[in-house]
Amino acid sequence: MKIAFVGKGGSGKTTLSSLFIRHLATTGAPVVAIDADINQHLGTALGLDEAEAAALPAMGEHLPLIKDYLRGDNPRIASAETMIKTTPPGEGSRLLRVREDNPVYDACARPVELEGGTVRLMVTGPFTDDDLGVACYHSKTGAVELCLNHLVDGRDEYVVVDMTAGSDSFASGMFTRFDLTFLVAEPTRRGVSVYRQYKEYAADYGVALKVVGNKVHGPDDLDFLRAEVGEDLLVTVGHSDWVRALEKGRPPRFGTLEEANRQALHTLQAAADATYELRDWERYTRQMVHFHLKNARSWGNERTGADLEGQVDPGFVLGEGVVAAATA
Repeated sequence: MKIAFVGKGGSGKTTLSSLFIRHLATTGAPVVAIDADINQHLGTALGLDEAEAAALPAMGEHLPLIKDYLRGDNPRIASAETMIKTTPPGEGSRLLRVREDNPVYDACARPVELEGGTVRLMVTGPFTDDDLGVACYHSKTGAVELCLNHLVDGRDEYVVVDMTAGSDSFASGMFTRFDLTFLVAEPTRRGVSVYRQYKEYAADYGVALKVVGNKVHGPDDLDFLRAEVGEDLLVTVGHSDWVRALEKGRPPRFGTLEEANRQALHTLQAAADATYELRDWERYTRQMVHFHLKNARSWGNERTGADLEGQVDPGFVLGEGVVAAATA
């Protein structure tokens, strides 16, 4: 399952996504964790120290390798240089699987040992001084979108993405790449305003959205969220001494996480697993093509000097039964 965590800055989405990743690791499930936020904190939330987190390879720096690998021998894609963040796969493309080893994972993913298992961690890379005034952060998250467009994941496999804050996800089609999106909201007007904005933007694309109430301290907070988000409220999380210790860099054994918060993580997993039967690979592929054509016409064709609309393979539908190109 492909799962996104979104929310306003400071809502606790990185903390909750890291808790969910830890929880999945305890089940023994294969997990790919991706930090796609402009503020790169998922690595430290998963227990890496600052130096280890800073040393993680940035996906954006390996974009030429990613493109060249994914295009395979797709005859519709003349070169890696003509691929953009929305380029869809077609016959001859190489696809990514959660459980496999491949050059993309070799270059961009690093194993993180957690209690109960190991997850693969990938990061877009931080926004640097060299980027200021000349680059858009979405050029970095483009590497994530390209990988998600070529990813085939199955039941009991998880890709968890800590997304950029607020509604920035709508600057591309990446918000449609997930089976379920968890929006982390505090019981405040600002917290639920991001929810309303996200729900409005996502309505036309069939995006499955559930709200996780965070920093909920009593009945008044719970009543506020119920009144504001209604049935989209899935579960709430309150104060956690375990999280406080994590934020100090001294997380205790994960098994000591408070019972109520452990149950909340089980609820998140159950909600994610329930979306598996609702998968529509044809719609998923159609949306991918929609955003690619939109980007091709607005800037891609001019930028690359190629007809990017011709990259679309009209007979191709991504899905678990698709056979990828040879990796040799």
